[in-house]
Amino acid sequence: MLKRYPFYIRSTVILFGLTLLVYALSKLGSILIPLAFSLMLAILLNPLTDLLEKKAHLPHVAAISLSILIAILFFAGAGFLLYMQVMRFSDQVPAFEKKLAEMSVRAQTAISEHLGVTIQKQQQYIAEGKTALKPILASTAGTLLGVLSAAILLPVYVFLFLYYKQLLQNFLFEVFSEENKQDISKVLTQTKGAIQSYMVGLLLEATAVAILNSVALLILGVNYAILLGVIGALLNILPFVGGIMAVILPLLVATLTRDGIHTQLAVIIAYIIIQFVDNHFLIPYIVSSKVRINALVSIVIVLMGGALWGIPGMFLSIPFIGVLKIIFDRLPDLKPWGKLLGTEVPTRRKRPLRKISGAIGLRNKT
Repeated sequence: MLKRYPFYIRSTVILFGLTLLVYALSKLGSILIPLAFSLMLAILLNPLTDLLEKKAHLPHVAAISLSILIAILFFAGAGFLLYMQVMRFSDQVPAFEKKLAEMSVRAQTAISEHLGVTIQKQQQYIAEGKTALKPILASTAGTLLGVLSAAILLPVYVFLFLYYKQLLQNFLFEVFSEENKQDISKVLTQTKGAIQSYMVGLLLEATAVAILNSVALLILGVNYAILLGVIGALLNILPFVGGIMAVILPLLVATLTRDGIHTQLAVIIAYIIIQFVDNHFLIPYIVSSKVRINALVSIVIVLMGGALWGIPGMFLSIPFIGVLKIIFDRLPDLKPWGKLLGTEVPTRRKRPLRKISGAIGLRNKT
């Protein structure tokens, strides 16, 4: 007979295990971050690899290599386009700095006249803010440089994930006991298809948002529309915080390059419409409504990802929790956790205590 330990012992062991896990993840971030991105890319490229093997009758290695080459060409083309936009933007940096300085002087004068805060005090606050931001910027820059330096390993990792795909699947099948093998096989097959669908849908949704952002900014005459549209689509992956940051950038560029406030108001309206289309049409029909994560979990998981791995952790957190929900929804013992992560709010509360108390009362009467 299995010995059942008290709750306080079990909870202590669980907390200790989670602490060790988080510590290990933080220490191994430089290794695990490229692996996590490579796994995402491998999941995205797996349908293309299977298609090349079945339709074009290519050998396994050739199909993987061609898939990775197509992905490299795609990202290289997108990177070159963004690089040209960044070069155009950098040419205008001196003019932006001059106009920003003029706006800053006017804003400081208005604050001094209407709020009574002296210009010297404002400059002191600005200096303190810059000092506080330096460690954050340095940490962020270090993280980005580490990711970029490890980017050369991404094609290698992706190739190995796709090459050893069957080996990894067989490992998962053999880990579980024989009596559960059929059920586990069914769950893993469903989970693999759902994860692939989710990741491909996430990529298509980001592409659609980038196109909508860029078209809207081009129509409104905002400079660097493509660059801002793509950055906005990437930031849109982060819930709430990313949407706010995505609209701040074009607002800032419009303020620095155009007079009046009409363009800024139009940008806000356009982004609100795009967010409505994204939330009510793109995500439900492209990403799949079954993998929608509620707002509370989204914010918490993004903050936790940022605390653990910085900016890469923030971007990895949403796909990670989405995959976790897919797995939870397909395991009977973990379905309550999947519901907790989801957006479905029950209309009625379950009242087991009332049923129990009613049964006790009925027993007492008898």
